Amino acid sequence: MSLQVDHTLGREVTVTAGDVPIVTYVYVPDTVQLESPKPYLHPIRTLAGDLVSLFRPHDHVWHKGIAWSLPHLGEHNFWGGPTYVHGRFYVQQENNGTAAHREMTRLTVDGDTAALTHTLDWTSQQGVPVVDETRSLTVSLLDAVSWALTFETAMTNVSGTTLHIGSPTTKGRENAGYGGLFWRGPRSFTNGTAQSPDGVGADDLRGTRAAWFAYRGKHDETGRASTVVMVDDTRNPQHPPQWFTRSEDFACLCPAPFFSEELPFEAGGTLTFRYAVVIASGDHGDEGTHELAAQGRNVLAS
Repeated sequence: MSLQVDHTLGREVTVTAGDVPIVTYVYVPDTVQLESPKPYLHPIRTLAGDLVSLFRPHDHVWHKGIAWSLPHLGEHNFWGGPTYVHGRFYVQQENNGTAAHREMTRLTVDGDTAALTHTLDWTSQQGVPVVDETRSLTVSLLDAVSWALTFETAMTNVSGTTLHIGSPTTKGRENAGYGGLFWRGPRSFTNGTAQSPDGVGADDLRGTRAAWFAYRGKHDETGRASTVVMVDDTRNPQHPPQWFTRSEDFACLCPAPFFSEELPFEAGGTLTFRYAVVIASGDHGDEGTHELAAQGRNVLAS
């Protein structure tokens, strides 16, 4: 099986494996300002064609498949929607920033691997420069049932001041440390199985510090299962991160390096983060999920 790439200029890139479009990267979205416009990956499918992402759910319209989203970057909200303010809960402010595509610098496909790199300008809601970013995405076929996304970002602070990157938890809300690479799963994955290297669970695993996390869920109509595994690169700040995960209300995973401790982002400084996301058909059980995580680690090491 080989990969094919379809590029809709100025909008999106879709990667297809055989006859299955496994992922679309929308790099110029039509997102409204309140939802903090940014690129996202959706739809995301297994090699069997099962959908493992959700777009703009009614409960959190700023959730969009997989996206690099930061709710507290200094005073700015690059997550979307209202901002958590301690003592007032969530308050809608004029601080919903934009991460806008500037230039595509690489788009290649070679057999079982497809890759792109582009640059982005992060600006405040008022249009003031905040971050310059270079982002690279690589899609790799692993075997007959799984493929991997490698996500890498290098962010440079151009705001002229130190920005503290945090979460609602660092601002005072207990156990709500989301922020970073965020995956929202389909509705049918609700009450699915979250798994860390130490075992399985659900919402009780939120806040766990681990090198990887997985989510195992089932699909409506077909009854088939799929697995999503996210692996943190050992060189990432705060590795291993705490994880934000939900199962009981909806399915999500997020390696959250700013879960309970703010990270100072100095003016002129550059932060890099790198992750592997393994998308697999089927429920591989506890041990099989460990093997999927090992595939993700191998992707990051290659």
